[in-house]
Amino acid sequence: MGKVEVKALNGVSLKISSGEFVAIMGASGSGKSTLMHILGLLDRPESGSYYLAGKDITNLSDQEQSLLRNRTIGFVFQQFHLLPRASALENAELPLIYAGKRHLKQRAQEELMKVGLGDRIKHHPNELSGGQQQRVAIARSLVNEPLIIFADEPTGNLDSKSKIEIINILQKLNQEGKTIVLVTHEPEIAAYCRRVIQMRDGVIISDKRLREEKGPPVSAAVDQGLVSHILSDPRQFSGQTKFLDYLRQAIAAMLANKMRSLLSILGILIGVCAVIAMLALGQGAKDSIEKQLASLGSNLLVVRPGSSRMHGVAMQAGTVTRFTLADVAQMSRLTDVVKKVSPSITGRGQMVYGGSNWNTMVEGVGADYESIRAAYPPVGRFFTESEVKMREKVVLLGTTVAKELFGEANPIGQTIKINLLNFKVIGILPAKGANTFHDQDDVAVIPITTAMFRVFGKEYVDTIYVEARSADSIEAAQAALSELIIKQHRLNPKEAQDAFQIRNMSDIKDTLETTTKTMSMLLGAIAGISLLVGGIGIMNIMLVSVTERTREIGLRKAIGATRKDIMVQFLIEAMLMSALGGIFGVLLGWGVATLITVFAGWAVNVSLFSVVLATSFSLAVGMMFGLWPAKKAAVLDPIEALRYE
Repeated sequence: MGKVEVKALNGVSLKISSGEFVAIMGASGSGKSTLMHILGLLDRPESGSYYLAGKDITNLSDQEQSLLRNRTIGFVFQQFHLLPRASALENAELPLIYAGKRHLKQRAQEELMKVGLGDRIKHHPNELSGGQQQRVAIARSLVNEPLIIFADEPTGNLDSKSKIEIINILQKLNQEGKTIVLVTHEPEIAAYCRRVIQMRDGVIISDKRLREEKGPPVSAAVDQGLVSHILSDPRQFSGQTKFLDYLRQAIAAMLANKMRSLLSILGILIGVCAVIAMLALGQGAKDSIEKQLASLGSNLLVVRPGSSRMHGVAMQAGTVTRFTLADVAQMSRLTDVVKKVSPSITGRGQMVYGGSNWNTMVEGVGADYESIRAAYPPVGRFFTESEVKMREKVVLLGTTVAKELFGEANPIGQTIKINLLNFKVIGILPAKGANTFHDQDDVAVIPITTAMFRVFGKEYVDTIYVEARSADSIEAAQAALSELIIKQHRLNPKEAQDAFQIRNMSDIKDTLETTTKTMSMLLGAIAGISLLVGGIGIMNIMLVSVTERTREIGLRKAIGATRKDIMVQFLIEAMLMSALGGIFGVLLGWGVATLITVFAGWAVNVSLFSVVLATSFSLAVGMMFGLWPAKKAAVLDPIEALRYE
């Protein structure tokens, strides 16, 4: 006690034979409860030896002690220690769980009937009298058919009539062969026993037999090898409590505190919902950008004329180098690194059909533009190489232009005017969408030669689109094009820097993809923080639960639960709340993502990866934040836990 050494027991030597009915008496502080705790394997002596059925069990591990408590010892406590939200039957069958014998729960019902509670098995403790609650505790102590029953002040909280009922039950059990060790301070209760041991200051001062034993019943004989048999084959007797039993206990604990469990689940739910919604938003943005990038074509290089600089001021594009169709022809001969080439010029055109007219951008391109820029018409066709050579007046309309001129009518085969020239509509360009600044579908495409010589009167091209052979040959293609342009236009190295530009669209793709990936990770990380906050909430709730259920934990340990049993039960409870929060969070997150699409018009995409990630993370959070409370519960001392107020 503090720094002062106090010996609760001092030089105690005691032998209790099978089938005895022993009362241990003494004033408060005499050491009688400590003696019972040591005999009941709830405590260890600092010195000396303890033999059970001829086997020295002084130095058993905690696991082995729990196993023996469950199989050979039954406890009846003064405070009853019944689970308040469990029925009489569920309380009585509790030891079967830790013995791996849940399937034998009929035995619990039989024991309740033996103590006169056959009609009260579905009642909860608050629906039973004190005497009835103690009878439930006796039935619980008998369900695993123990060798010894330890009764600690079993009549201390009962009225006179209930005391007689309980002591009569204990006498009957003794007559049937059970060894009963009863701790009491009431002489009238001790008088029912056959042997009375008096204690004072940790010492046995008297040991009297009130009546002679007539010899123990046959059933009282103890197999000398029983303890060794139990310890040598723990699975046969302890059964390694099944996962479903753990799960039932966890569900029962959650239902016992519905509001608290709901709030814990809500924390995880909000976190998972945020992760799903944010990742869906990021994935949607990524898909949208990839869709727009796909419209640029694959392995694309864009060659543009440069501009000279005069006194540090950039002049108009093309003032140094102007590209012609001859340059395009030379580029197409670089077959080792170049797959296809298409020139392009642009200008504004006034389009008229019937009573409708529309001013749009007209782009003249080559026949290979279709594959280079992924401009495959969903309706109609693209123009051919022969139509380019013949300067045919054919046109493909963007979806915006087609809608403005033709409405819902089919434009294929119709004739429209572009800057007063008649053009035949041969196809509709694929929709590429619009952004805040530019509508990519507000365009008309005509052959490059028609645009240059019939519509705009240009001799030079504005842009040249080049498709490299593969992604690996883009750098080589870029170098080959630079070398060709410098050679063709006789440029010196100083002029080359400003004379032309070659833009690698793959670099732009990589940059945008990296940016969207970073944004997705950032959004996910922000949402993950809320999930961690939910995990902290679970930890707090579980810590409070451990404190509130301290006596329950002590009871479970007294009837045979190991540290592992307690830890796994609390871990499953935490992970169950996380799993429920994760499942409902995924559903809510999907709903939020859908609402974002409906009301904000943003592209979202709930991927399987985000669902698996959020669910797995929620389970990991439950395990991580449930581990400390579970460990704290597992290491509780059963004696201190049972005394906790």
